[in-house]
Amino acid sequence: MILKALHDSQFGKRSGDKSDLFWLTDEQMAKRSPFFPKSHGRPRVDDRRVLSGIIFINRNGLRWRDAPEAYGPHKTLYSRWKRWSEKGIFAQMMVGLAVEHGEEKTVMIDATYLKAHRTATSMAANKGGVVA
Repeated sequence: MILKALHDSQFGKRSGDKSDLFWLTDEQMAKRSPFFPKSHGRPRVDDRRVLSGIIFINRNGLRWRDAPEAYGPHKTLYSRWKRWSEKGIFAQMMVGLAVEHGEEKTVMIDATYLKAHRTATSMAANKGGVVA
């Protein structure tokens, strides 16, 4: 996941925020705002709230449904994440932020893993009908 590759030191909590929730600072939002697409028709809901919620979900490996209420409806978080991912908005943010730090290339690490079912390893052996 692109957002998982972002280093924790880039992010912070709003000053005076006593909760364990993650919030982008004004400075962090200012660096990311040039990458936001222009809204068409109705103005978008609070970009800080939604982007902070998306990062919180991804950093903690939560389901969209488990998003804290402070970030708004989970459907809004998911639809913004899906739409912006398909448009390459997050990739553009990563490249843009890397350029600011003099990086010539972007390195991303995907920390997800797949857990195989216990019978998955015995599929080849199962052809003969005997499982070791």
